[in-house]
Amino acid sequence: MAEPKYHRVLLKLSGEALVGENGDALSSEVLEFYAQEIISILSVGAQVAVVLGGGNIWRGNRASARRMDTAQSHYMGMLATIINALALQDALEGRGVVTRAMTAIKMDEVAEPYIHRRAIRHLEKGRVIILAGGTGRPYFTTDSAAALRAAEIHAEVILMAKNGVDGVYTADPKRDPSATRFDFITYMDALQRGLAVMDSTALTFCMDNKIPIIVFDPMRSGNIARIVNGERVGTLVSDSAAI
Repeated sequence: MAEPKYHRVLLKLSGEALVGENGDALSSEVLEFYAQEIISILSVGAQVAVVLGGGNIWRGNRASARRMDTAQSHYMGMLATIINALALQDALEGRGVVTRAMTAIKMDEVAEPYIHRRAIRHLEKGRVIILAGGTGRPYFTTDSAAALRAAEIHAEVILMAKNGVDGVYTADPKRDPSATRFDFITYMDALQRGLAVMDSTALTFCMDNKIPIIVFDPMRSGNIARIVNGERVGTLVSDSAAI
């Protein structure tokens, strides 16, 4: 069996990625699809961490529209990510994959508290870790959580799943038919152009810590495995095109 290019990856999935075609906030079919995609890279020896958003249930930035306290709204969003983590854990364990859900907010009855050394140990034992609760603090997105956790667990790359988009474009391809996709772009170019890779705080953190990001369409079957095995899929965001 060929060695994977990336041995430890962090997969970032938005909450919206879990929504079904009929509008269900959590689709069992979509969860099963992602479970199988994750299994496909475990089988080649890759270690997998997953960070989930919660936008299918609640988005923390809804606070102003509802006249809520912003911090309160963000904590609600963190709880939404934990619901998603438990759903993905169930889908994976139903296929025989040993997982650990770990939360930035203490919730001992349903998940382990996130401790980065324990998370690394789980990865070394071949377990999938699902990291929920964002950073555990309001005002930070799950993109920032993905960047932070990738640094802590020494992930080699962040796989940034973007629903309906197969990479980073010069403009929104849904609004501008002339938009073209980058195969590679530097962190600084993405920041200066204001491109939707991830939020600017998270992208700056990745640049400072030299964590490459691959933006891709997760709903094309096999894409995650192709990336892990070294194929060029989507858009690479890094200091160098040669990683």
